[in-house]
Amino acid sequence: MTETTGARPHLLALLRERLAAAGDEERGALWRLAEDGRELDANLVRLAPGAVVGEHQEAVLDVLLVVVAGSGRVEPEGLALEESAVLWLPRGSHRSFTAGPHGLAYLTVHRRRPGLTIGAAPPGTVRAAEPPGGEPPCFMDRVCPGCGRVSEDPAPVYCSRCGEEYP
Repeated sequence: MTETTGARPHLLALLRERLAAAGDEERGALWRLAEDGRELDANLVRLAPGAVVGEHQEAVLDVLLVVVAGSGRVEPEGLALEESAVLWLPRGSHRSFTAGPHGLAYLTVHRRRPGLTIGAAPPGTVRAAEPPGGEPPCFMDRVCPGCGRVSEDPAPVYCSRCGEEYP
């Protein structure tokens, strides 16, 4: 059995407490897994009542989604999402989400995205540190915190629908 130095289970977050601590208007990614040496990424995401995450496709990773509060629907399948629902989103699948009348909060978990590489780095090359929290799942970094619209811009600053500033 191989042991990773310092690898010990530890409590990362209490999702209900994190949701309760966030203001009622706080939306988007409320928490991200950011531990060094991890092989997974995870995010706690909250959508406003009626918000829509437009249709998108994750071509590389399977994503596991666990609803922790509220309700909603996933299309095109028309599946109802409610608290404690666990949804598998296989890579290549198309999906969109609509939050219910009380909003929708969910945890996504997926394999950590590999870094972009074309070949071996030249000797002596130092790689830049990855930003805390790793890569966001799907297009969640493009979801407007105000109205839920998914931006076509890969690095949006303001929402073209409602003018809300992206975090």
